[in-house]
Amino acid sequence: MSNTVPLFPLNTVLFPGGPLPLRVFEPRYLDMVSTCLKDECGIGVIMIKKGNEVGPAPETHEIGTLTYISYWHKRDDGMLGVTLRGEQRFRMLEHTTQANQLVIAEIELIDNFSSHTLTEAYQPMVELLKQILSQLEPPYTSMATHFNDAEWVSARLIELLPLQLMDKYELLKLDDVQERLERLDKYLQQRESW
Repeated sequence: MSNTVPLFPLNTVLFPGGPLPLRVFEPRYLDMVSTCLKDECGIGVIMIKKGNEVGPAPETHEIGTLTYISYWHKRDDGMLGVTLRGEQRFRMLEHTTQANQLVIAEIELIDNFSSHTLTEAYQPMVELLKQILSQLEPPYTSMATHFNDAEWVSARLIELLPLQLMDKYELLKLDDVQERLERLDKYLQQRESW
């Protein structure tokens, strides 16, 4: 099944279930947010391969996350504050760039992982995630938590830990939650402290 969605290319990686607070100020993205709020349509968050977040449309990677707007407000600085909620991974099939440099893509949705209970061996990840979340503000402190779910715990850690962006992207591409846990565990063991 394919869908057509506007893309929000960013220097970040978002997983299903994760919140992404953003400041929106470019006209193309203000228009995109307005349209998506009115039509309740999704926005594809996808990592930049070459180029910048601002200015001409950048070249992006192939895998991203379909998101929906969960909250918005006008900020004191005049910008629009938007929180996107990750729903489902996708593969970009093709895309076009509009005159205003907004990228519209045809995407194929990738099934979400089924619920997978986190085993005892990975409980240190839960403690680390709880420690990180306790230091953050909304939307991270106000989201529903699923500390027994392997996909949810690993995804939140990957989003929040200071891993290299390409490492995060490679973990997003994986179709096996156990492999993701094993790779994440290796990253954690390579660092004595974050």
